[in-house]
Amino acid sequence: MNIRQGLANAKYLPRALHLTWQAAGGWFVLWMLFLVLQGAIPAVTVYLSKPLLDHVSAIVGAGFSWATVEPALLYGALMAGILLIGEIASNVGVALRAHQAALVHEHVAAAIHQKSTEVDLAFYESPEYHDRLNRAQSGAATNSIALLDSIGGFISSSIALIGLGAVIVPYGWWLSALLLLSTLPALVAIAHHQGRRYQWWKESTVQRRWADYYSSMLTSATAASEVRLYGWGPAFQNAFRRIKEQLRRSEMVLVRRQIIAKLAAGALGLLIFCGVLGWMCWRAANGYATLGDLARFYQAFSRGQSLMQATLASTSEIFSSILFVSNLFEFLEIEPRITDPKNAIRLTGSRAPSIRFNNVTFAYPDSERAALSGFNLEIKAGETIAIVGENGAGKSTLVKLLCRYYDPERGSIEIDGIDLRSIHLSDLRRTMTVMFQVPVQYHATVAENISISSLSARPDDEEIRSAAAAAGAHEIIERLPQGYHTLLGKVFADGTELSGGERQRIALARAFLRRSPVVILDEPTSFMDSWAEADWLERFRDLVQGRTAIIITHRFTTAMRADRIFVMEGGRIVESGTHESLMECGGRYARSWKAQTRATQQQETTVWAQPHQNVSVH
Repeated sequence: MNIRQGLANAKYLPRALHLTWQAAGGWFVLWMLFLVLQGAIPAVTVYLSKPLLDHVSAIVGAGFSWATVEPALLYGALMAGILLIGEIASNVGVALRAHQAALVHEHVAAAIHQKSTEVDLAFYESPEYHDRLNRAQSGAATNSIALLDSIGGFISSSIALIGLGAVIVPYGWWLSALLLLSTLPALVAIAHHQGRRYQWWKESTVQRRWADYYSSMLTSATAASEVRLYGWGPAFQNAFRRIKEQLRRSEMVLVRRQIIAKLAAGALGLLIFCGVLGWMCWRAANGYATLGDLARFYQAFSRGQSLMQATLASTSEIFSSILFVSNLFEFLEIEPRITDPKNAIRLTGSRAPSIRFNNVTFAYPDSERAALSGFNLEIKAGETIAIVGENGAGKSTLVKLLCRYYDPERGSIEIDGIDLRSIHLSDLRRTMTVMFQVPVQYHATVAENISISSLSARPDDEEIRSAAAAAGAHEIIERLPQGYHTLLGKVFADGTELSGGERQRIALARAFLRRSPVVILDEPTSFMDSWAEADWLERFRDLVQGRTAIIITHRFTTAMRADRIFVMEGGRIVESGTHESLMECGGRYARSWKAQTRATQQQETTVWAQPHQNVSVH
């Protein structure tokens, strides 16, 4: 880190101090007071060493008497008291620092979590965002605490250095200049190394993220089955070791250079110290200084060297920590594009609305292919529609646009004639109940997994049970070890894992509990067998009664229950109508229906025929 870099990043120091103040408040002030006390003690003890040694010398020369012993005892007791106060202040300071560190760590984590929930969904699909998040998470909290330590060290050592400087100056003003000169090389070495280390850390972000990825593949439950089945374990282990070895080697190069530079700087400092101490011994030998002067000077200069190095190093470390903490501020400065407009329209009604896509064109960030192109769709209030089509046709994109995770590049989306971009975000999303294609199973109880969709409403146990019963999940839940109080997932002790179909039932119960006027179901039966799907379809009409509903599905047995069906291809609607009208047209939907029905019949024939082949008569 050079001077230009340090000055450029000095702008973050007030923000870093403000962050510490926000986190610790009064504890920060109390800690500062103890730092001032700790800083004053070294100078006081060094100052007292001269009269103490001079009075001890007088006892040796004049013999023991109360007149000679009393002053020595007085100064000895005074120094012991000062040292005791210093020890108490040091230990209290450690406790205050630990408490502040915990508060700062919590504050930084909360700030990162808050920003992570505010940024657009598009950021999660950007490698640059994940690089910035990684740097903020891995460096910000630790280096915020390191910055706190550096500031504390700077304050304490600066105060001590000022006091020791006052002790040294009477012996010669030029000694202070030599003291500074003896420590400057060490400062340059430290500053240069810290700058190089930060640059190495920043440039290795992608490598460290890859190492984290391989580690997660080897330790997570998500990939455990395939890792074992396909024997990927050794390959992932080798990749992890290879990256870590590269990082270790490049880091060791920095460490070796730092050691060499610090040894050279230390040798120069020691040479200057020996020269100055020799000069002071010459003065004492020739009667220009007492034994007390020699002891005071030795302590003042040697401790002054250490304190000067500590002060300059703390200065360098402050700017080095700011380099790392700047990643936190850069992350917190990310501004979402999807925000509430000025004078946002508030939605207060709960009736089923109409929805319209007007000539919507949209492409995902960094994608050259449009997911939707000139897309038009009108859904009547209280109508249930189904959207079918091949993978990549743009079906799931509709969900993201309706929830306003993205805005269209051209065209508009309206609810009851109001552009989504004019509506208050929280109101808009409160009108939506979305059952995503792969439901999230939270590591919480079954009841909490259901009620999470309506936390603001604080549903009671009866409402949760009613929603589960409506979704056909009640009997499944009752068979679990602790019923609605069963912890889901195997990550924590006493947890229970559900099948994919059972997870969808829990997700459906969430949808029943959240009585929003718009229901969006993305592949709601994809994990269900034919029996579970048939049961779900019976409950489907109850769920969407009085709501505007959109079903995205590959299963035409589900789609046929809708009022109208829309067939998508290449980001456009290519066919629409009821199940009967589409079958009469003999187009894409009809051909796909026949192919799907034929495949289902063949599968069922195979399933039912297989057991009979193994029947034996006795």
